[in-house]
Amino acid sequence: MAGAYNDRDGKIWMDGQLVDWRSANVHILTHALHYASSVFEGERCYDGKIFLGHEHSKRLLKSGELLDMQIPYTAEEIDAAKDAVLKANGWTNAYVRALAWRGAGEDMGVASKRNPVRLAVAAWEWGNYYGDAKMKGAKLDIAKWKRPSPETAPSQAKAAGLYMICTMSKHAAEAKGCSDAMMFDYRGYVAEATGANIFFVKDGEVHTPLPDCFLNGLTRQTVIGMLKDRQVKVHERHIMPEELETFQQCWLTGTAAEVTPVGQIGDYNFEVGALTREIATAYEKLVRE
Repeated sequence: MAGAYNDRDGKIWMDGQLVDWRSANVHILTHALHYASSVFEGERCYDGKIFLGHEHSKRLLKSGELLDMQIPYTAEEIDAAKDAVLKANGWTNAYVRALAWRGAGEDMGVASKRNPVRLAVAAWEWGNYYGDAKMKGAKLDIAKWKRPSPETAPSQAKAAGLYMICTMSKHAAEAKGCSDAMMFDYRGYVAEATGANIFFVKDGEVHTPLPDCFLNGLTRQTVIGMLKDRQVKVHERHIMPEELETFQQCWLTGTAAEVTPVGQIGDYNFEVGALTREIATAYEKLVRE
């Protein structure tokens, strides 16, 4: 599948029914378009099965709750919608996007209690998020924007509004020839990339930022479990910027990123080492079991 995302053949699930791809539209006065009142999930289907699909559905509902937005479907109904989209489009390997938002209604100010909460599920065939970086290691810029305090935004929600600074940071990174950008948090600690969590290796042990002001990704949790099963010591902690020069390996995790090695962050270089490759290979196997 290629071409603009609004001009393709296929089906998208919207508010309980499958509609033609090109007809999956919303009104210009949709509340989410003006006030970022939307949450979403990104998932991958491997060989006909969505990896952690039910967990993603439950997290979507939790994100809605954190935005004071009650999504009018159960996790099981969301699961069924995702399966219906994959079946309607004939895909067994695809990226799946579930999105809930406040639609157009009687309110058009900041408050929007009278507006309906809507839900859609789309999917498309998508390869490596970082292209050939999965083999040679991604190159990351260091973003000027920082992840906000949890007193500023609901950091454990996968909310569209939290990605605004990610978009700007990734655009700046791509302008420098990088694949992505690493972000610090509001205190100056290492946080994550624009759409993926980050891991480092030092002397055979793994260090990863404590997710106390950014999303604790499902892929992140999966990889930590894999490392612990291998008796690899994992340190979830605050990481200072000056520590970057002490790490030997680095990788990113996320549904889109999967497990992607990192070769460079700013002026710091990392090897695509044995542990990085082992975890990347093991994850590829796990998602297809």
